[in-house]
Amino acid sequence: VADTFGHWTAMPRQRLSFLGKWRNPIGLIGAGIVLFNVFVAVFGKYIWTLDPDAQDSERLQAPSWAHPMGTDELGRDELARIIHGAQVSLQVGFIAVGIALVAGTLLGLVAGFYKGWVDGVLMRLVDLMFALPGLVFAIVIAGLLGPSRRNAMIAIGIVFTPAIARVVRGSVLEVMGFPYIESTRALGASGRRVMVRHLLPNIVAPLIVLVTVYLGSAILAEAALSFLGLGTQPPEASWGGMLNTARSYIDAAWWLSVFPGAAIMLVVLGFNFLGDGLRDILDPRLGPSVGGGPS
Repeated sequence: VADTFGHWTAMPRQRLSFLGKWRNPIGLIGAGIVLFNVFVAVFGKYIWTLDPDAQDSERLQAPSWAHPMGTDELGRDELARIIHGAQVSLQVGFIAVGIALVAGTLLGLVAGFYKGWVDGVLMRLVDLMFALPGLVFAIVIAGLLGPSRRNAMIAIGIVFTPAIARVVRGSVLEVMGFPYIESTRALGASGRRVMVRHLLPNIVAPLIVLVTVYLGSAILAEAALSFLGLGTQPPEASWGGMLNTARSYIDAAWWLSVFPGAAIMLVVLGFNFLGDGLRDILDPRLGPSVGGGPS
């Protein structure tokens, strides 16, 4: 009874500690920006109903009440295309990071658990991938697979896999030193059971932070590939493709570059801020501080 009473009386303090860490203004701002971008991507087309591909307006029209972000060189509404670009960016970000998360977690788990020559072979493969600049590596993969949004997601996922594998391996090696892991293996638990039931749940916290930060990086990488013509293909709207088109009209139509660039900056900044906030909550080495830093 005493243990149960103590458990329930401790819960309000835990909630207060959790909420206290979320007083970090950077994390809250990041969460707000991300939620706003998700809202725009999901519901924006119902609020602003113009067709992003319709060429029924005056070309290169400056921002006005009818077109708050102006029109492009073909008379298409820029706000509608920004909204569609948000859908593309979030889709690419989540799928690409999902690919990297699955592949990187598998590599890191196997390398950290079996160690020895398995760890050596897998980590040398990771080092080889790290030796190539990320954007150049993504360009090479997307170029070999062919320009499309699907291939861009695959390329970005492959590029991000080594970083996640390295973090997972380090976390697994740390957890493998705990006594309960040795006890579980001594009782005859299979390697798969140890990895799935005991190792994986204990490395979720750093993975959440890493995935949040890499979502912003994936959106930025997709914009770069689309800017180079290797990502989302015209006439479908994407922020990187819109910036590519805006280069030819930088003097005559400033809005063509300002609004897509601001959208990319905002969403990447939001995910980075959210990652900082989550790190303050999930990192056990940080104290329950009000300002977001360690106490």
